[in-house]
Amino acid sequence: MEKIGKYQVVRKLGEGATSEVYLCRDPFANREVAIKVVFPDSLTDDENRNLFRKLFITEASLAGKLSHPHVVQIYDAVVDEGISYVVMEYVDGGTLEPHCNPEALLPLNKIVEIIFKCTRALDFANQEGVVHRDIKPANILLHGETNIKISDFGSALITTSMVTQVSGIGSPAYMSPQQIKEHPLTLHTDIYSLGVVMYQLLTGQLPFQASNNFSMMYQITNVEPQPPSSLRPDIPPALDRIVHKAMQKELEQRYQDWDEFSDDLSAVISSEQSAQKKEDFADSEKFNILRGLPFFAHFSDAELWEVMRISGWEYCKPGKVLMFEGQTGDFFCLLASGEVKVIKQGKLLNILSTGECFGEMAYVSRESGSVRSADVVALSESRVITIHNQDLDRASDVCRHKFDRAFMAILVERLSLSNTRLIGV
Repeated sequence: MEKIGKYQVVRKLGEGATSEVYLCRDPFANREVAIKVVFPDSLTDDENRNLFRKLFITEASLAGKLSHPHVVQIYDAVVDEGISYVVMEYVDGGTLEPHCNPEALLPLNKIVEIIFKCTRALDFANQEGVVHRDIKPANILLHGETNIKISDFGSALITTSMVTQVSGIGSPAYMSPQQIKEHPLTLHTDIYSLGVVMYQLLTGQLPFQASNNFSMMYQITNVEPQPPSSLRPDIPPALDRIVHKAMQKELEQRYQDWDEFSDDLSAVISSEQSAQKKEDFADSEKFNILRGLPFFAHFSDAELWEVMRISGWEYCKPGKVLMFEGQTGDFFCLLASGEVKVIKQGKLLNILSTGECFGEMAYVSRESGSVRSADVVALSESRVITIHNQDLDRASDVCRHKFDRAFMAILVERLSLSNTRLIGV
């Protein structure tokens, strides 16, 4: 096969029971894409035709709607009698499956980071009205050390092995009790499934061992799993508690929303972080810092991840000069924590604290080689976020608009304060 629609085929990536995946080139967007092509028999077989068509159309309807850095984006879909395929973002990396092997387990801190990012992606999907229904290691792609992308939203290209004796969609080992009992499904079913994934990443085995689906489903609905620490002694009690709560059989005892799940993971990460070097920043820590800063109050989760991607983070000791009066600069900074002092010609002009920005005129004025009007010096131990103009210029239109809005609010506030001072003179 040389072409799929307008897309030039580069090579075949893999094949399943009902589809095959190709790496292709999008000549118009000038990017690599992954295309899943459904085998014709999958959509014409009497037993599976209606199921596959319904799921395929569901995923096709998500094209362009799930735009998040930790979700595999669907660009396009074609459904007709000749060929049916979905065009998706190409992710150069494997799934989490290899790291569910006892011989290839990831460090605990990386597992927590991965699950944290999954909770944020699934929260985003839930806000868009999407329940995944088939969260498992095979549907979570790992790119780099902890960057993930959740795939197969809508379960549009479900394989035959995933169609079980239970009505509905999902893989038996990761199904929630509610899926098995054919109850109406909410975000809580994905919370349970992610708890199973976390258990497997931590221990190298599933929480329930069974020789057939019926036994597996019985255990899921009636048996309590061993705590992960019984299989891996270095797992702290906090992680046992998180997995236990995520996998509660009763909805009322399970995490009630993704924020609650994320917050517990963040607490573990924060405790780990306190024992590490101050110069180290976990992605989850960065994300939570940004969410807590007033400057980013109007940024969505997806935009905050974008800010993280374009920014640099630095720990500064007291006395470090961050900007020099008279020098040119093409970046601005925000204080993630700590205090800095602004000095002009040796005189103290201002003291800025957590959440405030400085050097923003280099971006607002849009002048090449903007000259700094004052020194900026760390007054205490501080964490500083730096964003270069050229990096922000490459951000999405929505993200840039949010920065413009935030800067405009700051300028208005400063003008108002200046007027108040003038009136008071």
